[in-house]
Amino acid sequence: MSAAIRVRDLVKTYPGKPPVEAVRGLDLEVRTGECFGLLGPNGAGKTTTMEVVEGLLDATSGEVEVLGRTWGRDEDAIRQRIGISLQETRLSDKLTVHETVTLFRSFYPGGITPDAAIELVSLQEKTRSYVEKLSGGQRQRLAVACALVGDPDLLFLDEPTTGLDPQSRRQLWDVIRDYQSRGRTVMLTTHYMDEAERLCDRVAVIDHGKVIGLGTPAELILRVGGEHVLDFSLDGDNGVSEADLAGLPSVRTVRRDAGGYSLSVAEPHAALPALMEYLQRNAAKLAGLTTRHTTLEDVFVTLTGRHLRDDAEGT
Repeated sequence: MSAAIRVRDLVKTYPGKPPVEAVRGLDLEVRTGECFGLLGPNGAGKTTTMEVVEGLLDATSGEVEVLGRTWGRDEDAIRQRIGISLQETRLSDKLTVHETVTLFRSFYPGGITPDAAIELVSLQEKTRSYVEKLSGGQRQRLAVACALVGDPDLLFLDEPTTGLDPQSRRQLWDVIRDYQSRGRTVMLTTHYMDEAERLCDRVAVIDHGKVIGLGTPAELILRVGGEHVLDFSLDGDNGVSEADLAGLPSVRTVRRDAGGYSLSVAEPHAALPALMEYLQRNAAKLAGLTTRHTTLEDVFVTLTGRHLRDDAEGT
């Protein structure tokens, strides 16, 4: 399968005392026709990477190839074939929704009609509304319509569903799936793990300017060590140790959070009785226990030591 994006040894350094190295020798390849997700804590380098690939920032060093072409030599050719929805897009308050999308349509030699783009993001009822009258979620959908109106081969979406209500989020998921089903490529960032799992064929976890995890959601989940998680909390630890928990049958990894413990296990039916016996033997009083499937959130925490949503909300 051909590559829509190739990044080799990408470095982006911002001047300062000392200089800030936002991206540190990053390698990445996005295949044509896939939905590819970038995940990472704030400050990890994912947005900087996106902006270099989009041509909005110049790389300090390294190679970036987009749709078989390179920035600095083929800018116009690339821009005619990509669509971009930024994390925060500033649009003219005094234009209507239809006027805004019509303006963006004029930037491309081909594409879809403004009405079709507006319908894709379910803003038909706001066609004649001024941008300043739109809610935050409606503005986000308008930005996506502007990215789609040129009918691009490659679509960049930076936090596309932030501020959207659950119904609007799922409508936009359908838009992305339909776009991808026509052989187009999507590169997105998101703070929603369920969104990444549902939409992305592959994801890259970035931290400290480098890729620290890459694969399909299923592959990354298997690398954590198990497909199931036992979450439990105690009324006092009573001598419970992570080393002892790691030695229980079927337990692959142990993670301690503020609220308790998370055990990644291969066989819950083997791990659960052993856990209960161990807690009883150590007179540890169980306060809560749940079992669930391993998610990308577990992968993220294992690789970075942080919860993605907590990191986003704290910033």
